[in-house]
Amino acid sequence: MYNKFFGLAEAPFNITPDSRFLFLSDRHREALSALLYGIQERKGFILLTGEIGSGKTMLSRALVNDLKNEDVRVAVILNPVLSELELLKAINDEFEIPSYYNTKKGLIDELNRFLIAENQRGANVAILIDEAQNLTPELLEQIRMLSNLETESAKLLQIVLIGQPELNETMRLPGLTQLNQRVTVRYHITPLTREEM
Repeated sequence: MYNKFFGLAEAPFNITPDSRFLFLSDRHREALSALLYGIQERKGFILLTGEIGSGKTMLSRALVNDLKNEDVRVAVILNPVLSELELLKAINDEFEIPSYYNTKKGLIDELNRFLIAENQRGANVAILIDEAQNLTPELLEQIRMLSNLETESAKLLQIVLIGQPELNETMRLPGLTQLNQRVTVRYHITPLTREEM
């Protein structure tokens, strides 16, 4: 690409979300509050949607930074195009859980032991899955099964699905009715107004 100001060739623009530069419009502030509320109150499933470029990834990074000030362990999955086994391994890796098993049952058992230990010490645990519109119905069902890891009185795992609007369409598939019903916090980010721009 040619830069007309300096007369130099330069690489195409590559914008990386940096939460230090987050502009909190009213909707972004509401979205961040909804995410924090869902995790702090242990609501289980939380869904954040928005069009491409609406600030979903930026908000998720701001959320992770905000949660560092609290006793919340967070796993961030940025590339959910994985097999069911790979997704479980990625989650356990994010939590630094040593994996001694190569089966779904073994990995879930390891995760469950970790969640119980964190709960006993008063900590909260969350998984953020970005680009969740790329999850297959089978992976979404496996994620729903992870939400069954709970005590009689508390959700041990808060799961935040972040994706483009087509994620809502996937969630409405007949085979995902149980998952869709478990989403307790939903927020859709709309574009900035002219005044905000």
